[in-house]
Amino acid sequence: MQTAGSPVEPGRLWTNRSPSELVEELAEAGFDLSPNTVSRLLHDELGLSRRSIAKTLSMGASPDRNAQFERIAELKAEYLEKRWPVISIDTKKKELLGDFSRDGQAWTDGVVKAFDHDFPSAGSGKVIPYGVYDLAQNNALVLLAQGSDTGELACNALRRWWIRLGKKKYWHASGLLVLADSGGSNGRRVPLFRERLCELAKWLRRPIRVAHLPPYCSKYNPIDHRLFCHLTRSLKGLMTRSIETIRDAFARTTTSTGLSVVVELARRTYHAGVKPSDWFIENEPILRDEHLGAYNYTAPR
Repeated sequence: MQTAGSPVEPGRLWTNRSPSELVEELAEAGFDLSPNTVSRLLHDELGLSRRSIAKTLSMGASPDRNAQFERIAELKAEYLEKRWPVISIDTKKKELLGDFSRDGQAWTDGVVKAFDHDFPSAGSGKVIPYGVYDLAQNNALVLLAQGSDTGELACNALRRWWIRLGKKKYWHASGLLVLADSGGSNGRRVPLFRERLCELAKWLRRPIRVAHLPPYCSKYNPIDHRLFCHLTRSLKGLMTRSIETIRDAFARTTTSTGLSVVVELARRTYHAGVKPSDWFIENEPILRDEHLGAYNYTAPR
Protein backbone atom coordinates (compact mmCIF):
# COMPACT_ATOMS: atom_id res chain seq x y z
CA MET A 1 0.00 0.00 0.00
CA GLN A 2 1.05 3.59 -0.54
CA THR A 3 2.40 5.18 2.63
CA ALA A 4 4.20 8.24 1.29
CA GLY A 5 2.67 11.34 2.83
CA SER A 6 0.57 9.30 5.23
CA PRO A 7 -0.91 11.37 8.07
CA VAL A 8 -0.67 8.40 10.42
CA GLU A 9 2.26 6.80 12.19
CA PRO A 10 4.88 4.78 10.24
CA GLY A 11 3.88 1.20 9.53
CA ARG A 12 0.18 1.94 9.20
CA LEU A 13 -1.49 0.91 5.94
CA TRP A 14 -2.88 3.98 4.21
CA THR A 15 -3.92 5.09 0.78
CA ASN A 16 -6.04 7.93 -0.56
CA ARG A 17 -6.59 6.17 -3.92
CA SER A 18 -10.07 5.05 -4.89
CA PRO A 19 -10.91 1.39 -5.65
CA SER A 20 -11.21 2.32 -9.34
CA GLU A 21 -7.70 3.75 -9.37
CA LEU A 22 -6.37 0.65 -7.63
CA VAL A 23 -8.14 -1.56 -10.21
CA GLU A 24 -6.21 0.20 -12.98
CA GLU A 25 -2.87 -0.34 -11.20
CA LEU A 26 -3.69 -3.99 -10.53
CA ALA A 27 -4.64 -4.49 -14.20
CA GLU A 28 -1.18 -3.27 -15.21
CA ALA A 29 0.24 -5.96 -12.91
CA GLY A 30 -1.94 -8.63 -14.53
CA PHE A 31 -4.81 -8.84 -12.02
CA ASP A 32 -8.41 -8.55 -13.20
CA LEU A 33 -10.57 -7.30 -10.33
CA SER A 34 -13.66 -5.12 -10.01
CA PRO A 35 -13.83 -2.01 -7.80
CA ASN A 36 -16.32 -3.82 -5.53
CA THR A 37 -13.88 -6.70 -5.04
CA VAL A 38 -11.05 -4.27 -4.25
CA SER A 39 -13.27 -2.50 -1.68
CA ARG A 40 -14.09 -5.82 -0.05
CA LEU A 41 -10.41 -6.82 0.10
CA LEU A 42 -9.45 -3.50 1.62
CA HIS A 43 -12.11 -3.85 4.30
CA ASP A 44 -12.30 -7.58 5.02
CA GLU A 45 -8.75 -8.77 4.35
CA LEU A 46 -6.68 -5.73 5.33
CA GLY A 47 -8.98 -4.29 7.97
CA LEU A 48 -9.07 -0.83 6.42
CA SER A 49 -11.93 1.67 6.50
CA ARG A 50 -12.46 5.11 5.06
CA ARG A 51 -11.69 7.79 7.62
CA SER A 52 -11.17 11.52 7.60
CA ILE A 53 -8.15 13.09 9.28
CA ALA A 54 -8.94 13.68 12.95
CA LYS A 55 -7.83 17.04 14.32
CA THR A 56 -6.74 15.72 17.72
CA LEU A 57 -3.03 16.55 17.94
CA SER A 58 -2.32 19.54 20.15
CA MET A 59 0.05 22.16 18.69
CA GLY A 60 1.63 22.60 22.09
CA ALA A 61 1.38 21.83 25.77
CA SER A 62 1.38 23.92 28.92
CA PRO A 63 3.29 22.71 32.01
CA ASP A 64 0.38 24.08 34.08
CA ARG A 65 -2.26 22.11 32.20
CA ASN A 66 -3.24 19.54 34.82
CA ALA A 67 -2.89 21.89 37.77
CA GLN A 68 -5.05 24.53 36.13
CA PHE A 69 -7.78 22.09 35.15
CA GLU A 70 -7.84 20.87 38.75
CA ARG A 71 -8.14 24.48 39.94
CA ILE A 72 -10.96 25.17 37.49
CA ALA A 73 -12.81 22.08 38.76
CA GLU A 74 -12.45 23.31 42.35
CA LEU A 75 -13.75 26.79 41.50
CA LYS A 76 -16.68 25.43 39.50
CA ALA A 77 -17.71 23.13 42.35
CA GLU A 78 -17.45 26.00 44.85
CA TYR A 79 -19.59 28.42 42.84
CA LEU A 80 -22.16 25.85 41.75
CA GLU A 81 -22.61 24.69 45.35
CA LYS A 82 -23.39 28.29 46.33
CA ARG A 83 -25.71 28.58 43.32
CA TRP A 84 -23.61 31.44 42.00
CA PRO A 85 -23.18 31.77 38.23
CA VAL A 86 -20.48 29.87 36.37
CA ILE A 87 -20.16 31.42 32.93
CA SER A 88 -18.22 30.23 29.88
CA ILE A 89 -17.34 32.90 27.30
CA ASP A 90 -15.75 32.91 23.86
CA THR A 91 -16.02 34.18 20.29
CA LYS A 92 -17.56 31.87 17.71
CA LYS A 93 -16.13 31.74 14.20
CA LYS A 94 -16.97 34.88 12.23
CA GLU A 95 -19.79 34.57 9.70
CA LEU A 96 -19.66 36.18 6.24
CA LEU A 97 -22.69 38.09 5.00
CA GLY A 98 -23.65 37.51 1.37
CA ASP A 99 -24.47 34.84 -1.16
CA PHE A 100 -21.95 32.34 0.17
CA SER A 101 -22.28 28.57 0.13
CA ARG A 102 -22.64 26.70 3.42
CA ASP A 103 -22.53 23.01 4.30
CA GLY A 104 -25.84 21.27 4.87
CA GLN A 105 -29.14 20.88 3.02
CA ALA A 106 -32.57 22.47 3.24
CA TRP A 107 -36.02 21.72 1.84
CA THR A 108 -36.73 23.83 -1.26
CA ASP A 109 -38.71 23.75 -4.50
CA GLY A 110 -35.91 25.44 -6.42
CA VAL A 111 -32.14 25.83 -6.53
CA VAL A 112 -30.33 28.04 -4.02
CA LYS A 113 -27.43 29.62 -5.86
CA ALA A 114 -24.28 30.88 -4.16
CA PHE A 115 -20.97 32.41 -5.22
CA ASP A 116 -18.50 29.86 -6.56
CA HIS A 117 -15.74 31.32 -4.34
CA ASP A 118 -15.86 32.47 -0.72
CA PHE A 119 -14.01 35.75 -1.17
CA PRO A 120 -14.90 38.07 1.74
CA SER A 121 -14.67 41.06 -0.58
CA ALA A 122 -17.70 39.73 -2.48
CA GLY A 123 -19.91 39.96 0.59
CA SER A 124 -21.40 42.79 2.59
CA GLY A 125 -19.35 42.31 5.74
CA LYS A 126 -18.89 39.82 8.54
CA VAL A 127 -20.54 39.12 11.86
CA ILE A 128 -18.75 38.35 15.12
CA PRO A 129 -20.90 36.12 17.37
CA TYR A 130 -19.75 36.49 20.99
CA GLY A 131 -21.24 33.91 23.33
CA VAL A 132 -21.92 33.86 27.08
CA TYR A 133 -23.06 30.43 28.32
CA ASP A 134 -24.46 29.62 31.77
CA LEU A 135 -23.35 26.11 32.75
CA ALA A 136 -26.01 25.55 35.41
CA GLN A 137 -29.02 26.96 33.52
CA ASN A 138 -28.03 25.65 30.07
CA ASN A 139 -28.87 28.97 28.46
CA ALA A 140 -26.84 31.56 26.64
CA LEU A 141 -26.72 35.06 25.26
CA VAL A 142 -25.09 35.64 21.89
CA LEU A 143 -24.15 39.19 20.98
CA LEU A 144 -23.80 39.69 17.22
CA ALA A 145 -21.31 42.45 16.51
CA GLN A 146 -19.51 43.95 13.55
CA GLY A 147 -16.02 45.36 13.32
CA SER A 148 -13.29 43.69 15.39
CA ASP A 149 -13.26 41.10 18.15
CA THR A 150 -12.06 43.08 21.19
CA GLY A 151 -11.99 42.96 24.98
CA GLU A 152 -14.72 45.61 24.97
CA LEU A 153 -17.00 43.28 23.02
CA ALA A 154 -16.34 40.45 25.48
CA CYS A 155 -17.27 42.52 28.53
CA ASN A 156 -20.27 44.14 26.87
CA ALA A 157 -21.58 40.67 26.04
CA LEU A 158 -21.20 39.75 29.72
CA ARG A 159 -23.06 42.91 30.68
CA ARG A 160 -25.94 42.09 28.30
CA TRP A 161 -26.07 38.52 29.66
CA TRP A 162 -26.52 39.89 33.19
CA ILE A 163 -29.31 42.24 32.10
CA ARG A 164 -31.19 39.70 30.01
CA LEU A 165 -30.58 36.43 31.89
CA GLY A 166 -28.33 36.67 34.91
CA LYS A 167 -29.89 39.31 37.13
CA LYS A 168 -33.24 37.59 37.54
CA LYS A 169 -31.68 34.23 38.40
CA TYR A 170 -28.63 35.32 40.38
CA TRP A 171 -29.74 38.47 42.18
CA HIS A 172 -28.61 36.82 45.43
CA ALA A 173 -25.10 35.89 44.23
CA SER A 174 -22.15 37.77 45.71
CA GLY A 175 -19.88 36.98 42.77
CA LEU A 176 -19.56 35.14 39.49
CA LEU A 177 -17.02 32.84 37.91
CA VAL A 178 -16.00 33.32 34.27
CA LEU A 179 -14.22 30.59 32.29
CA ALA A 180 -12.28 31.86 29.28
CA ASP A 181 -9.61 30.75 26.84
CA SER A 182 -6.04 31.92 27.27
CA GLY A 183 -6.04 33.66 23.89
CA GLY A 184 -8.32 35.87 21.83
CA SER A 185 -10.11 39.02 22.86
CA ASN A 186 -10.68 37.61 26.37
CA GLY A 187 -7.17 36.21 26.72
CA ARG A 188 -5.09 36.25 29.87
CA ARG A 189 -2.60 38.66 28.34
CA VAL A 190 -5.15 41.24 27.11
CA PRO A 191 -5.10 44.27 29.44
CA LEU A 192 -8.08 45.89 27.72
CA PHE A 193 -10.20 42.88 28.68
CA ARG A 194 -9.09 43.14 32.30
CA GLU A 195 -9.75 46.90 32.43
CA ARG A 196 -13.26 46.52 31.03
CA LEU A 197 -13.80 43.60 33.39
CA CYS A 198 -12.95 45.82 36.37
CA GLU A 199 -15.42 48.43 35.12
CA LEU A 200 -18.07 45.72 34.77
CA ALA A 201 -17.43 44.41 38.30
CA LYS A 202 -18.00 47.91 39.72
CA TRP A 203 -21.18 48.24 37.67
CA LEU A 204 -22.42 44.84 38.88
CA ARG A 205 -21.29 45.61 42.44
CA ARG A 206 -19.90 42.10 42.49
CA PRO A 207 -16.39 40.74 42.08
CA ILE A 208 -15.77 38.77 38.90
CA ARG A 209 -13.44 35.81 39.27
CA VAL A 210 -11.77 34.63 36.06
CA ALA A 211 -10.19 31.24 35.38
CA HIS A 212 -8.44 30.87 32.02
CA LEU A 213 -8.08 27.50 30.38
CA PRO A 214 -4.44 26.50 29.80
CA PRO A 215 -2.97 27.30 26.36
CA TYR A 216 -3.86 24.88 23.54
CA CYS A 217 -6.96 23.71 25.43
CA SER A 218 -9.68 25.93 23.99
CA LYS A 219 -11.70 22.91 22.81
CA TYR A 220 -12.36 22.10 26.47
CA ASN A 221 -14.11 25.40 27.06
CA PRO A 222 -17.72 24.35 27.84
CA ILE A 223 -19.21 26.92 25.47
CA ASP A 224 -17.52 25.19 22.55
CA HIS A 225 -19.35 21.87 22.81
CA ARG A 226 -22.50 23.00 24.64
CA LEU A 227 -23.40 26.02 22.50
CA PHE A 228 -21.25 26.77 19.46
CA CYS A 229 -21.66 23.36 17.81
CA HIS A 230 -25.45 23.78 17.99
CA LEU A 231 -25.28 27.31 16.58
CA THR A 232 -23.30 25.94 13.65
CA ARG A 233 -25.97 23.30 13.11
CA SER A 234 -28.64 26.01 12.98
CA LEU A 235 -26.85 27.67 10.05
CA LYS A 236 -26.57 24.54 7.89
CA GLY A 237 -27.85 25.08 4.37
CA LEU A 238 -28.73 28.70 5.17
CA MET A 239 -27.85 31.70 3.01
CA THR A 240 -26.78 34.39 5.47
CA ARG A 241 -27.42 37.56 3.54
CA SER A 242 -28.09 39.69 6.61
CA ILE A 243 -27.23 39.85 10.28
CA GLU A 244 -30.94 39.44 11.05
CA THR A 245 -30.91 36.05 9.31
CA ILE A 246 -28.15 34.87 11.63
CA ARG A 247 -29.97 36.32 14.64
CA ASP A 248 -33.18 34.45 13.83
CA ALA A 249 -31.36 31.16 13.16
CA PHE A 250 -29.41 31.35 16.42
CA ALA A 251 -32.53 32.28 18.40
CA ARG A 252 -34.25 29.08 17.18
CA THR A 253 -31.39 26.90 18.43
CA THR A 254 -32.37 24.29 20.98
CA THR A 255 -31.42 20.76 22.05
CA SER A 256 -33.05 17.76 23.68
CA THR A 257 -31.48 18.87 26.98
CA GLY A 258 -33.31 22.21 26.85
CA LEU A 259 -30.72 24.67 25.59
CA SER A 260 -32.18 28.15 25.04
CA VAL A 261 -30.45 31.08 23.34
CA VAL A 262 -31.11 34.81 23.53
CA VAL A 263 -29.61 36.76 20.63
CA GLU A 264 -28.95 40.49 20.50
CA LEU A 265 -27.50 42.81 17.88
CA ALA A 266 -24.69 45.00 19.18
CA ARG A 267 -25.55 48.68 19.29
CA ARG A 268 -22.11 49.78 18.13
CA THR A 269 -19.22 48.77 15.93
CA TYR A 270 -16.09 47.58 17.73
CA HIS A 271 -12.76 48.92 16.51
CA ALA A 272 -9.32 47.38 16.81
CA GLY A 273 -6.47 49.30 18.38
CA VAL A 274 -8.27 50.53 21.52
CA LYS A 275 -5.79 50.60 24.40
CA PRO A 276 -6.36 50.51 28.16
CA SER A 277 -5.80 53.75 30.05
CA ASP A 278 -2.38 54.68 31.35
CA TRP A 279 -3.82 54.74 34.86
CA PHE A 280 -4.92 51.11 34.55
CA ILE A 281 -1.54 50.00 33.25
CA GLU A 282 0.21 51.68 36.19
CA ASN A 283 -2.32 50.83 38.92
CA GLU A 284 -4.01 47.62 37.77
CA PRO A 285 -6.42 46.62 40.57
CA ILE A 286 -6.69 42.99 39.45
CA LEU A 287 -6.17 40.59 42.38
CA ARG A 288 -4.18 37.57 41.26
CA ASP A 289 -4.17 34.23 43.06
CA GLU A 290 -0.96 33.24 44.78
CA HIS A 291 -1.00 29.91 42.92
CA LEU A 292 -1.29 30.00 39.12
CA GLY A 293 -1.94 33.72 39.21
CA ALA A 294 -1.34 34.06 35.47
CA TYR A 295 -4.58 32.12 34.89
CA ASN A 296 -6.66 32.94 37.97
CA TYR A 297 -7.57 36.40 39.20
CA THR A 298 -10.40 38.58 40.43
CA ALA A 299 -11.72 41.91 39.19
CA PRO A 300 -12.82 43.60 42.45
CA ARG A 301 -16.17 45.29 42.84
